[in-house]
Amino acid sequence: MHDDPSSIAALLRARYRRRLPSSLNELTGAEHGLVELPLHIAWSGLLTLDPDLPRQRMSLYRTVLGEGMRDDLCRFLNRGLLLELWPVLHKLISRAIKDVWEEAFPELRP
Repeated sequence: MHDDPSSIAALLRARYRRRLPSSLNELTGAEHGLVELPLHIAWSGLLTLDPDLPRQRMSLYRTVLGEGMRDDLCRFLNRGLLLELWPVLHKLISRAIKDVWEEAFPELRP
């Protein structure tokens, strides 16, 4: 089922793969200060998050990884914070997102 291109898992991986930046260096989001997410990303819950607060930082990254398009990923995620959060974050996101990001960016792998 994992390799079946018609499986839901394969479709999800393809969707997230299309959104990936070319490099983690493209992730230039804020490390500090309030971040206001657009409605197409944060359609439920908080729109303004503070990456200085651990729970809000984790929520910001989970939301953007799950709902953001390529430009959103680059705009709202920060390379350094993503690398710092990944050991915990990869347990809180979907398997499809985790697999796609770790395949594309080996530096995220444990």
